[in-house]
Amino acid sequence: MSETAGELSNAPADPDGHYTLAPSRRAGSADCLNCGTALAGPFCHYCGQPDRRIMRFFPVLLREFLEDFVDFDSRFTRTVKPLLLRPGRLTRDFLEGRRYRYTPPLRLYLFSSILFFLVATALSFVPIQITTNGDDDPVAAIEDNAVVMAEGMAGNITPDAPDPPDEFPNLQFNDRPWDPETNPVAIPLLPQRLNDWINEEIGESPRKARDIADDPRAFVGEVMDLLPGTMFVLLPVFALILKFWYLFARRYYVEHLVLSLHNHAFLFVVMSMVLLLDTISDALGSGAWGSHAASVLGAVMFCWMPVYLLMSLKTVYRQSWPMTLLKGLLVWVTYTVLASTVSLFIALLGFLMF
Repeated sequence: MSETAGELSNAPADPDGHYTLAPSRRAGSADCLNCGTALAGPFCHYCGQPDRRIMRFFPVLLREFLEDFVDFDSRFTRTVKPLLLRPGRLTRDFLEGRRYRYTPPLRLYLFSSILFFLVATALSFVPIQITTNGDDDPVAAIEDNAVVMAEGMAGNITPDAPDPPDEFPNLQFNDRPWDPETNPVAIPLLPQRLNDWINEEIGESPRKARDIADDPRAFVGEVMDLLPGTMFVLLPVFALILKFWYLFARRYYVEHLVLSLHNHAFLFVVMSMVLLLDTISDALGSGAWGSHAASVLGAVMFCWMPVYLLMSLKTVYRQSWPMTLLKGLLVWVTYTVLASTVSLFIALLGFLMF
């Protein structure tokens, strides 16, 4: 090994011990293997490639991959506490320039969302009980729910009494019986091709209802496939809501977006924990002390979510508590209406695509 490489491998780490490439992970090259520039540290100052050893034991590489993704050994561990217990602290530090000590907002959001949807998907495979409000026909009950979802989209579809499962449900559209040819569903602002597809899928609803009754988890899986992308699309929309209600706060849109990323990451992590605690409580049984403890902890975490979100607004925007409470309420109402509408759309789309 050359003298330069030897000096590189023994180069002191940064004062904090986390902001450079660990000596054990370096290749010890004298020149950058990508562009040939002489190295004076663990990273090439010309092209940015790290002088990292790749040919290593696979479990070590897997651990290092996780470190690179969430900075598990350093930044991630420093991020968890303020993420869960100090509302708005991550956003405020990021906006004030203290960024490298924490996991980047987008990376944190992606990791927490993946965690949540993995947990939710895994728990969705628990056997599902279909309640029919006293009706012994689960197919009719599912058809009724599908009709209610369609009503939210079309605005004027009304269900009559459910028919037997082998017949098509008696749907009303524009105060007349639905018919794909003479009286089809026509949702305003949608192209004709999409309306035709919706009517075709409505015609398949009795079969889909029976399939869902036979295997409800398949329908849940269809909806879960649509949720991650939908939540990601809602991120910039939530930032726009913050921008609107804090229009005179003299904040750039990206500042609202960073807060949106942090708060959604917090919600994903806490909801994952609540789902796990609820599952543990059910598994232990209602009489066990562990079940009671899990239920109480889950309830506390659930109640912490709205308090956290409100306090995050106070920390980041630094307005008075009366103004924060007012704007927090306005933000909550706006986002709830939006999220409810999107959830209804996702449920309907999941049924149509099933």
